[in-house]
Amino acid sequence: MPLDYNPDKDIPDLSGKSIFITGGTNGIGAESAIHLAKHNPAHVYISGRNSKSADKVIQRIQENGSTTKVTFVECDLASLSSVKEACENFLSQESRLDILICNAGIMAQPPSLTPEGYEIQFGTNHLGHALIMKKFLPLLEKQSNEGGDARIINLSSKAWGLHPRGGIAFDKLNTVQDDFFVWGRWRRYGQSKLANLLYARELSRRYPSITSVSVHPGIVATGLVGNSSFFDRMTVHVSQFGKLLEPYEGAYCQIWAATAPKEKIENGMYYEPVGISSYSTLDKTAKDDKLAERLWEWTEEALEHF
Repeated sequence: MPLDYNPDKDIPDLSGKSIFITGGTNGIGAESAIHLAKHNPAHVYISGRNSKSADKVIQRIQENGSTTKVTFVECDLASLSSVKEACENFLSQESRLDILICNAGIMAQPPSLTPEGYEIQFGTNHLGHALIMKKFLPLLEKQSNEGGDARIINLSSKAWGLHPRGGIAFDKLNTVQDDFFVWGRWRRYGQSKLANLLYARELSRRYPSITSVSVHPGIVATGLVGNSSFFDRMTVHVSQFGKLLEPYEGAYCQIWAATAPKEKIENGMYYEPVGISSYSTLDKTAKDDKLAERLWEWTEEALEHF
């Protein structure tokens, strides 16, 4: 995997820009905040559940000499009520948003439901982010309409290819989906990562003035791997022997997508590290625009009361 990318040199000056990163308190979300803060954005918001972790990220940014203002926004992405409150908190104190990086997520979890009753990985990885995007779209559109360069980066994964037959089991999203007997937790994860990819493409179609893409970060040595079961950890480490990226490298693809010259970004595209257009690697399901449209409509209905 080519990593001929140097964020210190390749990220342009970000003066005046406002950036929001979900899951910005640890892993590649934290590393993204640290990379970006070196380039003078006006404000970086990092959301997560742990204020102490956020304090450590803010300290690292300050130790790098950055004067960028960094604010922690408490948010449990699995809970739509928590997401709504976090969005309202952000909107009450900010009138500008240039870059939204939907980075947070969970992986290969046992069967479970979110507080609102959705399959836990789909509810967290897709639905929580979809609500953030919905709430922040007016600010992003405003920035684009005023001549800015608004972007939404959706963190997907090469694991989108593990999705169940048909891509997304819409009729089972209000269940734990424990009928995926073979590699069920990974099929549920793949389903959520497919949704991230499809939703980014549908966003680009419905809001063409905003650059919306999905990215695969590479296989990164973060808590997502470290907190998996022993069998899953061994599967990842053996299959990726010598290829695991450090978190600071895992951030490269999403910060590239967030800051590269606009003419180098194709709206709606899926990228692999770093900045490699990978539409040709998608299967028929991942290229299905009707599935993307159905996902959008299902999501709008699910979020109607939030």
